[in-house]
Amino acid sequence: MIGPLLTRAFTSHGELAEAIRALARQKHLPPGASATRFYSETTLERWYYRFKRAGLSGLVPKRRSDMGHARELTDAQRELLCAVRREHPSTSAALILRTLELDGRLAKGAVSLSTLNRLFRSEGLDRVTLRVADGRVRLRWQADRVDALWHADVCHGPAMKIGGRSVPLRIHAILDDHSRYIVAIVATTTEREVEMLSLLVKAMRSTGRRPEALYLDNGSTYTGEVLATVCSRLSVGLLHATPHDPQARGKMERFWRTLREGCLDHVGTPASLHDVQVRLLAFLAKHYHCAPHASLMGKSPAEVYESAPRYDEKVDDEALREALTVHGKRRVRRDGTLEIGGTTFETRTGFLAGRVVVVARTLLDVTADPWIEHEGQRYVLGRVDAEENARRKTQGPCANRPRRGLDVAFDPPGALLDALVGRDGGER
Repeated sequence: MIGPLLTRAFTSHGELAEAIRALARQKHLPPGASATRFYSETTLERWYYRFKRAGLSGLVPKRRSDMGHARELTDAQRELLCAVRREHPSTSAALILRTLELDGRLAKGAVSLSTLNRLFRSEGLDRVTLRVADGRVRLRWQADRVDALWHADVCHGPAMKIGGRSVPLRIHAILDDHSRYIVAIVATTTEREVEMLSLLVKAMRSTGRRPEALYLDNGSTYTGEVLATVCSRLSVGLLHATPHDPQARGKMERFWRTLREGCLDHVGTPASLHDVQVRLLAFLAKHYHCAPHASLMGKSPAEVYESAPRYDEKVDDEALREALTVHGKRRVRRDGTLEIGGTTFETRTGFLAGRVVVVARTLLDVTADPWIEHEGQRYVLGRVDAEENARRKTQGPCANRPRRGLDVAFDPPGALLDALVGRDGGER
């Protein structure tokens, strides 16, 4: 490769550098290789000066005496790093290094990530070795395309102070397996099936796509009948992880850790869900989605997800509305009211009072009122207004009738007395 440099005499300043640059732009066929490749200017320059100093012997690769062992580590550094790894075997080397630097136990830049990884391999503390020693060998797996598999999960955040009382914070998120892209995220105070359904709808609306399968844990939030029905109608496979096996949910667990480190650990005591939601979206847009990901060959989640081709048909609102319409039986009370999801509704159709009816509602819009489907007809339900209802009871159908003894005088003894003395009853 450097033969053309050795046969020339360079007399002017910059002539050697220009010759190296020209050589770096050419492809070369290494000895014994079947494919050509490029060599950098730095490599070609290093080879040139090695040959000038020592001839061909200077180009012979020398085996390091500490091959396979970490370099540039003091005994104290080695002991500290290995101790942390043994205590936290599932933690990545990058996180260990960053945490120790932030804590001041390691000077920033004192130990490189490559050096730390070599140390862990030489000491049998790399992740593969630790998993084998633990009797659990896990093979890395990734969906072969976007939207093939979505993971959904919930994370517990710091408590909020609202109205002087502590309120729990729950973060629901859906992650695309192939790209690690977060297709939807929301901050709530509960972890019910309705939140999961609402988030799934939000994800499909924002992307215009549906997943081929949804991967969930075994909590009550993800094992309800309504969710199973909706997924079946949308032709979305429903998969549940093995109970008591957090490693099976590794991709979501890794995202939660990233979210905690980069966002949730720094929000303090949030004052509102809106404040948390704004911070979540900012973290995704400005950090997570645009940061290079080790599992994506250095590409960012947004780059992989947004550039990938889509193979399935888009999901429109009409299909979502049909899939997310659920039915259930309720008995209408004598006063025309019935309870749905903790809210009291009423019908003005009197003949339905006391009957068992089919109540339908759409989960596409949680604010939309349900309705009754009875004998092929649809009857609107309205939310009960307590104040209006109380007022209506006071002013019922008999409100305009004359009240006895007040609006109409009725005094038989008085009438007899008036007739006796010749007095008009109105004079009294």
